[in-house]
Amino acid sequence: MAAPTGSPQPSDHQPSDHRKPADHQPAPEQPSGNQPSDLPPLLDVPVLSLAGDAEKQVALRRMKVVATGGLVFAALVFVFCKLVGDDRGIWPFIQAASEAAMVGGLADWFAVTALFRHPLGLPIPHTAIIPRKKDQIGESLGDFVQQNFLTPEVVGPRLQAAQIPRRVGEWLATGDRPERLSHEIGVALAGANTVLADEEIRQAIENFADAQLRRVPAAPVVAKVLDLAVEGNQHQILLSEGLRSLMRFLDDNRDVFRKRVADESPEWVPEWVDGKVFNKLFSSVQSFLADVAIDPEHALRQQFDERLRLYAVQLRTDPGAAANLEQWKADLLDHPAVRNALASLWLPLKKAVLEAALDPNSELRRVTASVIRQTGTALRDDPSLQAKSERWLLGVMRHVLAHYSGELTDVISHTVSRWDAESTARRLELQVGRDLQFIRINGTVVGSLVGLVIYSASRFL
Repeated sequence: MAAPTGSPQPSDHQPSDHRKPADHQPAPEQPSGNQPSDLPPLLDVPVLSLAGDAEKQVALRRMKVVATGGLVFAALVFVFCKLVGDDRGIWPFIQAASEAAMVGGLADWFAVTALFRHPLGLPIPHTAIIPRKKDQIGESLGDFVQQNFLTPEVVGPRLQAAQIPRRVGEWLATGDRPERLSHEIGVALAGANTVLADEEIRQAIENFADAQLRRVPAAPVVAKVLDLAVEGNQHQILLSEGLRSLMRFLDDNRDVFRKRVADESPEWVPEWVDGKVFNKLFSSVQSFLADVAIDPEHALRQQFDERLRLYAVQLRTDPGAAANLEQWKADLLDHPAVRNALASLWLPLKKAVLEAALDPNSELRRVTASVIRQTGTALRDDPSLQAKSERWLLGVMRHVLAHYSGELTDVISHTVSRWDAESTARRLELQVGRDLQFIRINGTVVGSLVGLVIYSASRFL
């Protein structure tokens, strides 16, 4: 583990320069945009243990014992030859082989050890390579992954071979998953209610609706509505309903109108005259309204039809008529009642959605489950939709790799840079150290054979 920040203590097993070189660190007067200069530097963190580390540790120790045993055996043979042997017979050949075996074994021990630490704790130059170069190793590893793995040529075929759209569709359309997903969506909506800022959302909806209504020109929309109403004869139906409503309104308020006529009539006019005049006038109005309501060919209806058609044409061709309608729309949107109505849209909508989301028998839950099942079935059975979805996924993949592969691989270099040097060396030695011990064994064996060959050649040539 590295010493606490602010008092690093270098040791034989952890060189003091294992952090990023100074040229990789932002100057205090020029802090980076992602890390404010007043924040303390990140502490080194140990490498986490992985499953199987205990077995690897046992295997590494075993191979170290074997490799060291070979070197010790060569040294014992050399000592034995020096003590009991002579310069005649096979003894000089054995001695030469043991000498070369010791040289080869020691050289390879030094080489393997120098990767992970200072041999014998001595700060020999160009040793403890991994602790000293771990940051560069992390950066190189990130670049290697980015250039050789996170590319469309590598990821694309794997993405296509996975058949993600078909598998997702099959998963969505199977069993009761649509109903379960619909339930989970409802729970998520209900949970989201606790973090929603109602006032902000109300204001946002009001502003959005107001902006959209102001942005859309009123004249073309109204002209199109009038055209559709006239073509479908809906304006005449609306006129008939309006006339009948007006007739009912007059009947319901007959006494009110009768009293108003009496109040407005001169005092010298007899009351029975007022009543007769009012009844005649009231009956005439009701009779006229009834005639218009039941006669589809009435002249008033024809005039109504012509005026609507003419107004629709004016809205398309007359800038003045369009401007008047636009001004009327702006005045309407500025009215406090309208703005209050726009602002009040959110709470009833939220209440209705939440109630429907929590009700397992609601239309919202049923439609959601139906849409999920239909989507899954289409993705599972429709090859053209699968191909379209795969093209979309490939496009997303290319975009992510083009713009964010560097951020993804930065996780590697950043993580390695935070590992403390000693833990990094131990981790890598645990992963590859067992195989590296074969280098020591091979160095001892090959060294002895080479030494024997060289000595033999020197004797007989």
